[in-house]
Amino acid sequence: METPNLSRPRIAYFSMEIALEDGIPTYSGGLGVLAGDLLRSASDLGVPMVGVTLASRQGYFRQEIDGGEQVERPQPWDPAAKARRLPCKVSIRIAGREVWVGAWQYDVQTLCRQFQPVPVILLDTDLPENGPADRRLTDWLYGGDDSYRLEQEIVLGIGGLRMLDALGMHIVKFHLNEGHSAFLTLDLLREQAAAAGVSGLHEAIAAVRRRCVFTTHTPVEAGHDQFPHAVVEEMTSGMVDQEVLRTVCPDARFNMTRLALSLSGWVNGVADRHAQTSRSLFPGYEVHAITNGVHALTWTAPAMQAVFDRHIPQWCHEPELLVRALRIPDAEVTAAHARAKQDLMLSLAGVEGAQRLDPQRFTIGFARRMTDYKRPGLLFTDLARLRAIADRFPFQVIVGGKAHPRDEDGKRHIASLHAWARELAGQVTVVFVPDYAMAAARRMVAGVDLWLNTPLPPMEASGTSGMKAALNGVPSLSVLDGWWIEGCDEGVTGWAIGEDGEREAPHHAEALYDKLERVVLPKFRQDHGAWAAIMKSAIARNGSYFNSHRMLRRYVSEAYWN
Repeated sequence: METPNLSRPRIAYFSMEIALEDGIPTYSGGLGVLAGDLLRSASDLGVPMVGVTLASRQGYFRQEIDGGEQVERPQPWDPAAKARRLPCKVSIRIAGREVWVGAWQYDVQTLCRQFQPVPVILLDTDLPENGPADRRLTDWLYGGDDSYRLEQEIVLGIGGLRMLDALGMHIVKFHLNEGHSAFLTLDLLREQAAAAGVSGLHEAIAAVRRRCVFTTHTPVEAGHDQFPHAVVEEMTSGMVDQEVLRTVCPDARFNMTRLALSLSGWVNGVADRHAQTSRSLFPGYEVHAITNGVHALTWTAPAMQAVFDRHIPQWCHEPELLVRALRIPDAEVTAAHARAKQDLMLSLAGVEGAQRLDPQRFTIGFARRMTDYKRPGLLFTDLARLRAIADRFPFQVIVGGKAHPRDEDGKRHIASLHAWARELAGQVTVVFVPDYAMAAARRMVAGVDLWLNTPLPPMEASGTSGMKAALNGVPSLSVLDGWWIEGCDEGVTGWAIGEDGEREAPHHAEALYDKLERVVLPKFRQDHGAWAAIMKSAIARNGSYFNSHRMLRRYVSEAYWN
């Protein structure tokens, strides 16, 4: 593999989590997968970027299920097995003590090998220069208490910025994926204020804003990292001017999103509706909209890739060409999906209850982070109604997802799913896929017949799992929130649950059951030609647009070179 030229001008993409490949547990879910997809597209398109994240030596966690309860296990990995150690170390100060940060480099390159790979810098404090506690700062992704999280964010933001300087990288713009890395803006501000020819805080802030791009993903205030001012001041003492810190973030609590908003010249949400919500949540800031996308080559099943290769050459480099999918013979699309479905069933051998799955039966897929607003139990609101529907139109359900170790409500959802599966046994097969990660996700989004998404509006910023399903000809049945407001063409690319703006759970449950019983299941069972047309429309209308190549091109033209 060609070694990237680290001295060329680049965009630095900072993210607390990045999904690099199977077996590297440096991500927890959608945010990290999105980051990985963006960097994969950068490699494909030759966009000069560098990713910055934490080594996360112990990963997020490996999920086991014991009697229906989630059990968290360590997920250790050795960076030396997948990346190369860089010869640089930088020091930062946390709560007055010196902390050394080292780095590993992982190169992102996909099958489209026209351009140089994109380097990702994995920050690592497991160094002999550090004390035992500081050596563990880059161990657990989203682990520990609030102090641990704050220390990690200092390592990511300030340590990451200084590491890029030490490596001699020429960074023209900094892209902050969520607010976790926002401390880099304060270190940039310190550098700018000290630079020759810059006088005054106002001028320094303007200079920093010209260099920073911020993408927010969280549409509710409670979801943004916040810390007591006194704790932040103690942690950053000696590195950050405390008067400046209070000036740029004057809220009662130190809000990392507010910090990023204050010191970024371009801000965007990740769907049209999310940008509207963010403008209401943070009045006074201009928030643009760039709807997320997924990496087409990564998320399309091999059997469907082969179909695209025959009929739409160059689709993986130009996913917009997938608009031509309507021309593909129905039989080829349905045969490719049948192969993906068979692969999914085979991959679940050994999973509890999977022996009862039938490859010929209509299969609903649902896999999300297990938390309240995703409403993983909405499908199971009325078990009697569910049984009645299954009596007329047999179907089965495959679900998956992790709850954060401190999210007790999310863990209860997992336990409830297992309880419902036991209660429905013999009538509706429900299988829970443990330790849901990239490999399982690729098989699941391609192998189910319908992708279900049930968030509570307006809390779904974007959502990308349905986009991955669409690339494989799998339509969505989803609440109108996030990307689905833009992607839903009723009865053409999939179906909506309820009306736009409707938030009541009982209404959504009733709408879900009605749509399944009266529209979706009869069409699948009785009109194979119409179902094949919907599959191809999902590819042509959604797969061709909701991809990371389109997303990155918009960042380049509107945010990076602005």
